[in-house]
Amino acid sequence: MANHDVIIVGAGMAGLTCATYLNRFGVSSLVLEASDAVGGRVRTDKMDGFLLDRGFQILLTAYPEAQKLLDYQVLDLKSFRSGALIRLDGTFSVMSDPFKEPAQLVNTLLSPVGSLVDKLKVLQLSNEVSKESTEAFFNDKSTDTLSYLRDLGWSEGMIRNFFKPFFGGVFLENELATSSNFFRFVFKQFYNGEAVIPAQGMQEIPNQLAAKLPEGAVQLQTKVAKIVGNTVTLADGQTLTAKAVVVATDALQADRLLGRNVQRSFNKTTCTYFAAERSPLTEKMLALNPNRLSTVHNICMPSDIAPSYAPAGKTLVSVSTQGLEGVDEQKLTTHIVKELTEWFGADVKSWKHLRTYHLPESLLSFPANSAATELKITDTLYECGDHVAYPSLNAAMATGRKVAEMIAGI
Repeated sequence: MANHDVIIVGAGMAGLTCATYLNRFGVSSLVLEASDAVGGRVRTDKMDGFLLDRGFQILLTAYPEAQKLLDYQVLDLKSFRSGALIRLDGTFSVMSDPFKEPAQLVNTLLSPVGSLVDKLKVLQLSNEVSKESTEAFFNDKSTDTLSYLRDLGWSEGMIRNFFKPFFGGVFLENELATSSNFFRFVFKQFYNGEAVIPAQGMQEIPNQLAAKLPEGAVQLQTKVAKIVGNTVTLADGQTLTAKAVVVATDALQADRLLGRNVQRSFNKTTCTYFAAERSPLTEKMLALNPNRLSTVHNICMPSDIAPSYAPAGKTLVSVSTQGLEGVDEQKLTTHIVKELTEWFGADVKSWKHLRTYHLPESLLSFPANSAATELKITDTLYECGDHVAYPSLNAAMATGRKVAEMIAGI
């Protein structure tokens, strides 16, 4: 006889979303999490009064699944300005959304980042994708994003100076080999909403979901060793049974638990944090470096967006580098300081290195025409997570919701 209705393995965004919907549907669940806190990849560490998200992350408020489930007001979201600062010829050019910031229209049109025709094409694509549903994006045949941009007629300068650094930072790969369908989906989210961070760090998002579950519904520091049928065996040898089991871990852990031998490719990122006395940026925007052969790819000051990310009178600096196979923290830090000294001057040499997060399995690669995985494996076994759909927080939440609906018969 099963001693639980549903056991969910993994308290990341997919697992917590699944548990939240099951609770709404009147189905009890037990969420087992191997680590010391909920969130999976959406975690925030506290260090010397700074809030360090584990890798540079943002929430896009237009995500349909986030809108359904999250209380944005309670999260106290802080917004980036639309667009980005582009580092060209030793200075920064502003690329912003003129619909959101009409005052920046002239600056954007005159920016050397791309031609006037390029910028008009951005407006045209914005209008086109705003009319598509999430499902429609992923039902179409796709190509890689780079080919898609070239086919639509954007100049090589616009692709090199804007699309590669901006969306390369989203995809965590510099060649825009990611599916054009995913590009179109993400483009819509930026157009329809805002890029934000919660005032107290990205982990507040999974914390909010977990707080709404019944007491005892989430069991931390509980590693699952194997799953056979509807029986879950823990690392300490204890066995639990359930009417349904949901695997909501990351891709590699899911493969291990489900006995799959799958060759997976991941996009890698490394995030290096510094403490500074003052912000070197004049705008609340992400700064992009089109030179992807450099060490610094993207840089932002999270404390410019949400002052609570740093102690009073201090600035938190976040530097992202894509594609590193391994990291020597000292050498990487030295290279970053050298490059940014050329950008911002000698003040950079006084910055204090706080922590480096190297994330070799940050996002599953998502090439053209990637196929989604079935969420229902057997009558008692299910799987959810962004790796079974497309790489985003929205997909993690969507698959969690869909599995809950399957189990509850909704």
